[in-house]
Amino acid sequence: MPRFWAACFANNRLTIGSAADDDFHPISSPASEKDAGSSYRYFMTDTEKFRFCVAPMLDWTDRHCRYFMRLMTKRARLYTEMVTAPAILFGNRDLLLKFDETEHPVACQLGGSDPEDLAKAAAIASQYGYDEINLNCGCPSERVQKGSFGACLMLEPKLVAECFQAIREASGLETTIKHRIGVDHQDDYPFVQNFVGTLYDAGCRAFIVHVRTAFLKGLSPRQNRDVPPLKPDYAYRLKKDFPQAQFCINGGIQTLEESKTFIDNGMDGVMVGRAAYHEPWMLSRVDEVLFGEEPRELRREDVVEQMTAYLHRVAPEHENAVRNAARHTMGLMNGLPGARLWRRTLSDPKAYKEAGPNVLLAALESMKA
Repeated sequence: MPRFWAACFANNRLTIGSAADDDFHPISSPASEKDAGSSYRYFMTDTEKFRFCVAPMLDWTDRHCRYFMRLMTKRARLYTEMVTAPAILFGNRDLLLKFDETEHPVACQLGGSDPEDLAKAAAIASQYGYDEINLNCGCPSERVQKGSFGACLMLEPKLVAECFQAIREASGLETTIKHRIGVDHQDDYPFVQNFVGTLYDAGCRAFIVHVRTAFLKGLSPRQNRDVPPLKPDYAYRLKKDFPQAQFCINGGIQTLEESKTFIDNGMDGVMVGRAAYHEPWMLSRVDEVLFGEEPRELRREDVVEQMTAYLHRVAPEHENAVRNAARHTMGLMNGLPGARLWRRTLSDPKAYKEAGPNVLLAALESMKA
C-alpha cells in the first residue's frame, strides 16, 4: 500500500512515519494570499474554468506531478490526490496541502462524509490558497466504502448536500462534486438525475461526471475504471436538464481530439486521467487545441531543463525526493526514438545514485546511445 494511502486510513487519522517526513518542507504555499493565482484569472473566464481538467489520481497527482504538468499547460485545471478530512484534521497539514504557487489553477479534493469534519478540513485547505474544493463521490475503493465516502455517498444525496453546503460555507471557495452515474444496480438515469438535482437545489453549480457506474461489490477499483460501460449520453442529459450548471465529463477520454468533440457537442469541459499521466506531452497542446491560444514554442528538452532545476530545489527535502518527483516524467518521451532508454534510466536506482538531481539529463543523454 502506498505510504500516503496507508497514512490516510490508519485509524482514520494520518500518521507520519519517518523523520524525513517531519523534516519535509514543500516549496511554497500562497497561505493567506487570497489573490494567489491571479495571473491565471486574468485570462480564465467562468465558462472556461473546467474546459480541461486533469483528474485526481491517488499516488500520482502529487505536488511534483502537478508542477511537471504545469510546465506544459497554463490553462488545465489540476487536482490533488484525494485527501481525507481526518488526515487534514489530525495529520501533517503542510505535507498534505502545500503546493507551488505556479500550480494555479489547482483544486483540493476532499474525502469524507461528516459535514462538520469536512467543513473544518475545507477551512484549513482554503488557507493554503486553493481555487476550488472538490468532494469525492466517485471512488469505488473498498477502503473508501468502509470510511463511508466516495461512490457509496451517491446513495445518500441529502447527506452529500449537507457536506457540500458545509464545505462551501467554511471555505468560501467554489465547491464541486465528482461522482459516478450510478452505484451497483442503481444505474438508470433517474438515479443520477435525482442525485444531481438534490445537489443543484443545495446550490452546487459544477459537477464532474465519471460516466460509468461504480460497482462496489464484485469489481476491484482497477476493474471499475474499465469494465462498466461508458454512458456519455447521461452527461449530455444532465446538461440539458440543468442548463445553468457546468458539467465536466470524465471517463475513458484518451485524446485532445475526443475532448474537443465533447466540448463542441455541449459539455462545459472534460477531465482526463490516466491518458494525461501516461502521455503527458499531450498537455503541451491543451492551450492551443482547447483554448485557442497560439502554439507554444516548447520542446521536451525545455521541460527536462525546467524539471531538472526543480529537482535541485526539492533534493534537500529527503533522501528519495528526487526519485519521487522524477518518476512522473516517465512518459515524457513516449513516441520518440530512444524513449525506452529514457524510461529504463529513470527506473534504474543506480542512475539516481550517480546523477542525483541531474537524472533527467542523464536519461536524455541515454537516448542518444
